[in-house]
Amino acid sequence: MQIEDDFVAEDDDDTAEAPAEVAKTNLTKRRIIDNLLEERRLQKQLNEFDFDL
Repeated sequence: MQIEDDFVAEDDDDTAEAPAEVAKTNLTKRRIIDNLLEERRLQKQLNEFDFDL
């Protein structure tokens, strides 16, 4: 019976958390972009608003 010295056991805990962190980061980035676009849209509406009504 031989034992392989170069065998490395994979740690499932690290690989399970990585996609969750990426998804959370992507969601955060998406929310930031959405907020910036909403702010830009509202600013444009404010600039186009006719205050003489």
